[in-house]
Amino acid sequence: MASQQRKAISVLSMNTIAFTACFAVWVMFSIIGIPIKQLLTLNDTQFGLLIATPILTGSLVRLPVGMLTDKFGGRIVYFVLMCAMLIPLWFIGDATQYWQFLVLGLFVGIAGASFSVGIAYTARWFPKEKQGFAMGIFGAGNAGAALTKFVAPTLVVTYGWTMVPKVYAVGMAVVVILFWMFTYEDPEHKVSKTITIKDQLAALKDPRVWKYCQYYSLVFGGFVGLS
Repeated sequence: MASQQRKAISVLSMNTIAFTACFAVWVMFSIIGIPIKQLLTLNDTQFGLLIATPILTGSLVRLPVGMLTDKFGGRIVYFVLMCAMLIPLWFIGDATQYWQFLVLGLFVGIAGASFSVGIAYTARWFPKEKQGFAMGIFGAGNAGAALTKFVAPTLVVTYGWTMVPKVYAVGMAVVVILFWMFTYEDPEHKVSKTITIKDQLAALKDPRVWKYCQYYSLVFGGFVGLS
């Protein structure tokens, strides 16, 4: 049986890999959106909405997904989240109409919620004095944006833009399998069953939470915007 330390390292490693894959998917439309714009002759407003839709979904579902992580544990929530995006991700390559891209983009956008799952799931495996280090490693998964900037254009030029979501779907499926094989669950990491949704939402009454949200929107929002 694996030791607690070995489990923690394995969870951290797979969380980081999964986050990298999810982030690559999350910003995928910033690359394939360009040929799609040409294909559908979209104006600037329609194009902006197309590439913003996944970002919007990923941002909005972070709160409920984070709450679910507290209740049910990071392993199962992360696993379900990645599985949920596989089918819509695959069919993006088969879409032909603007509304289809928007709907599929909404579902694929849940990849952005992987941050709130992974950060909570990772932190609980480490003592407080090492949580910053662990979460810093996990946060390096933002490199998924850079990965997309290298991989997706190459696929577009070589095989056409429709191949990008297909390849990403297959890659994500591999990550899902490896994630389930090399991650663990600790019942002690879940919040007490007596904690209600109201109790969880009570944190929103703290003005510091909103202050940190604004900092985050500027720093991370700028990063995503440039991506």
